[in-house]
Amino acid sequence: MFAAYAARLDKDQPLDGLELGERPEPEAPPHWTVVDVRAASLNHHDLWSLRGVGLGAGALPMILGCDAAGVDADGDEVVVHAVIGANGHGVGPRERRSLLSEKYQGTLAERVAVPAWNVVPKPPELSFEEAACLPTAWLTAYRMLFRDAGARPGDRVLVQGAGGGVATAAVLLGTAAGLRMVVTSRDAAKRERALALGAEEAYAAGERLPYRVDAVLESVGAATWSHSVASLRPGGTLVLCGATSGDAPASAELTRIFYLELKVVGATMGSRDELASLLAFLATTGVRPPIDATLPLDRAREAFARLERGDVFGKLVLTP
Repeated sequence: MFAAYAARLDKDQPLDGLELGERPEPEAPPHWTVVDVRAASLNHHDLWSLRGVGLGAGALPMILGCDAAGVDADGDEVVVHAVIGANGHGVGPRERRSLLSEKYQGTLAERVAVPAWNVVPKPPELSFEEAACLPTAWLTAYRMLFRDAGARPGDRVLVQGAGGGVATAAVLLGTAAGLRMVVTSRDAAKRERALALGAEEAYAAGERLPYRVDAVLESVGAATWSHSVASLRPGGTLVLCGATSGDAPASAELTRIFYLELKVVGATMGSRDELASLLAFLATTGVRPPIDATLPLDRAREAFARLERGDVFGKLVLTP
């Protein structure tokens, strides 16, 4: 079958390790199923994998991709939950949690094998392309907002780094749920696009806000950490899902955190049940993930290059 896979790892030139070509057909052990992929989407996780983060040379060649929607062995339209081993379904009960394309072959292929537990019915209201955007960035944003931050209608939530996958999802989900979403970005065009998606206000990165917020969603890391902590009201919550600018801020802001009794919560992906809830939320509200472009799988190198340049607003979708 045709696939996009990591053949080599290169932390400086990640695309040098990307190959497009034939790979073996997936095999489904007991309690697994094979999904015919109709659409898959890219995440920065795929670029990090090519750099060797979370993926070792001993696992190569590895088909990339975490997100997909397709048709399972029973002919049902499904969305793939990318977290393998979180609860023992289809794997050993003590197996460490991983994402597709770390230990098990990923979704950028014509077919992918996953535990049967990891397929979730796709609502008919969503296209395969739309559904394929959801299992990583959108699921992470959903968990950050509604479980980890505990945001409620009327709460004001700051999202650092408008334009990123998690940030875009958070603005759309939060607005639909009655939250007052505020964003930051260095890029004026990205701030404008966030406002068009429903953000209440947009500020330049690091700009002091005229008020304190109830929660902050943080994925930028070192560059925005102090601003995030300073923007919270007493007792507020900072939810962290990434650190694209580095994980060692100049100041940990420990005094402010303990004195104002702030909460700091880590988030990675979400559960299968949360993915099902996210799908129902979109089917009910009409919210849809913005898709920057849909390309055939044999143009995956073009899509990866755009992702690496940051020349994207919304998701890049690949169709086998």
